[in-house]
Amino acid sequence: MSEHTIIGVPKEIKADEYRVAVTPAGVRRLTLDGHEVIVERDAGTGSGISDGEYESEGARIVDTAREAWSADIVAKVKEPIEEEYGFLREDLVLYTFLHLAAAPGLAKVLMDTGTLAIGYETCQDENTGELSLLIPMSEIAGRLAVQAGAKYLEREHGGRGVLLSGAPGVAPGKVAILGAGVVGLNAAKIAVGMGARVLSLDVSLSKLRYIDDLFNGRVETAFSDSHNISEAVKDADLVIGAVLLPGAKSPWLVDRNMLKSMKEGSVIVDVSVDQGGCVETSRPTTHSNPVFTVEKVIHYCVANMPGAVPRTSTFALANATFPGLLIMAQKGVAKALKENYALRMGVNVAAGKITHSKVAESLNLPCAVM
Repeated sequence: MSEHTIIGVPKEIKADEYRVAVTPAGVRRLTLDGHEVIVERDAGTGSGISDGEYESEGARIVDTAREAWSADIVAKVKEPIEEEYGFLREDLVLYTFLHLAAAPGLAKVLMDTGTLAIGYETCQDENTGELSLLIPMSEIAGRLAVQAGAKYLEREHGGRGVLLSGAPGVAPGKVAILGAGVVGLNAAKIAVGMGARVLSLDVSLSKLRYIDDLFNGRVETAFSDSHNISEAVKDADLVIGAVLLPGAKSPWLVDRNMLKSMKEGSVIVDVSVDQGGCVETSRPTTHSNPVFTVEKVIHYCVANMPGAVPRTSTFALANATFPGLLIMAQKGVAKALKENYALRMGVNVAAGKITHSKVAESLNLPCAVM
């Protein structure tokens, strides 16, 4: 595989998903190295990338998903959905977001088919511990979360009719952000930029210190415990769920009883819904049908939020994921996994077994050591 690797880039078929896994620049680098890239027709259209742009860099355009999935390595953006399960096979390497803690059915199919599945969301830097492939999408999701929340606070969308910035003589809206990681930090940047009053909650005091220093006191901070969360959501116009435990299901931080104390027409944006959500009443939604209401509180729970801005998201994601894809093509998957810690940590399923401890724990399955 290390001498000549075939990389497949299927068109995403999940609802309202317009991103694509590889850019024309990536195709150029792979083909110059002697590898073959097959791209399903119109795979990049939603991100503003034409088939001609791929072809001019050396890709072969194919008409069917089956052809794209026939490659040695398939690079995707979102986890396979049921219509794609038939393409999974024992000699396939799948490189994509997986979020298996919230998808036990997909985990079983991957195990049954013997597919080697590498999840972007668990690729972890050996030195810093950062989830380096997840960061770009977390940055975008955090920024979008405030935009979405501000939109649904408008009266015409069922919200309280609150402008986050307030107005001269009128107090600004209040935003509570649960989690001070990458999503929470980026949400705070946008919320502060809009002029909102912002509260950041986390269990990590070092993260709260960083938030306090970065914003010079413009973001209030609080330790994340049930009492502080309850008080924060009761007072907030907009609550942003920004909690992530690598590979694991998100813990419920906001229960239904807390919802009953919230203001009518307030908004929850649960960014962590990909991993099951941190609000008891959350369930995945789509860009075409993004919200639902429980206890008079609007829930925005789109499971692929960065898909709303696919042009930006595609290039941001590819900047992070392409180096790993190139390493696997150049060295062969086995050698790449042996030498590259981040890619090795990305392996969620191999040879019919779950190989990431947090994923295994979430699914209540045994974990096999790589």
